[in-house]
Amino acid sequence: MKVTIVGLGLIGGSIGLDLRKAGLTSDLTGVDLHEDHGRKAVELGLVDKIEQEDKALAEADVVILAIPVNTMSALLPQVLDVIKKGAVVIDTGSTKSLICRSVSNHANRQQFVAAHPIAGTENSGPEAAFIGLFTNKTNIICEREKSSEHSLEVASKIFDTLGMKTIFMEPEEHDKHIAYVSHLSHVSSFLLGQTVLDIEKDEKNIFNLAGSGLTSTVRLAKSSPDMWAPIFEQNAEYLGQAMAEYIMHLQRFHYQLMKRNTKEIYNVLKEANKIRKVLDRQEMNSSTPHTESKEKTTIQS
Repeated sequence: MKVTIVGLGLIGGSIGLDLRKAGLTSDLTGVDLHEDHGRKAVELGLVDKIEQEDKALAEADVVILAIPVNTMSALLPQVLDVIKKGAVVIDTGSTKSLICRSVSNHANRQQFVAAHPIAGTENSGPEAAFIGLFTNKTNIICEREKSSEHSLEVASKIFDTLGMKTIFMEPEEHDKHIAYVSHLSHVSSFLLGQTVLDIEKDEKNIFNLAGSGLTSTVRLAKSSPDMWAPIFEQNAEYLGQAMAEYIMHLQRFHYQLMKRNTKEIYNVLKEANKIRKVLDRQEMNSSTPHTESKEKTTIQS
């Protein structure tokens, strides 16, 4: 199976490493806008070679798009224009509505699988890629009824190989839920980082006083603006709703804090503590070895 990966950063590069390790492909081609990224990807063994986009797309059995979501919406129709019959295109975008809409009436829509493998770190570029990034993580496929049976089988095989559990959602449902569980946390981290930098002009104080609390909370602020600014823009409606609710909670907390209402502050913290059960359950599920039979049952349910 000839696989072409467009975008050789953390996501695309890690997919390449896992597919190579599993022996799923003997021909792994990379495409990247940045020549230095391409060279580095070959050097690190993320792909076998770098090709011009048109050639790499036309010859591929599978095309995996791991690029910013605004570029994805623009490029995807062109990719479906040039792929060969029977080839499968899979995207990895963190938003789904606009991406799905961009090819809703395309003649080759059935050769596309709209996916979101939920995994990542705050690092970017080819050097950030590593084996096992996706193990025991969740993958979401949207509009499965618009993808052919062959396309879904190929995509399922790839996500099985990555060690992921696949669930199905509609694009709007995906974008709404992801706004709360992913996009809002990134906004919070970016803006906390900005707040600290604005208040503490002397960076020495930040480094001397920063404990694990600040470090873990602003970790996501190290994420690539090139990737996250388009995500925020594309999911502005649902992210805006999530932010409005978050701001409401902040304002209520601020009011109780200014009133020195320790009892109410305690109640807010105790209520928020319930997230521990959710996170502990998630951690337990993630640490459970993922078997192929479980994966297939999930995908076909």
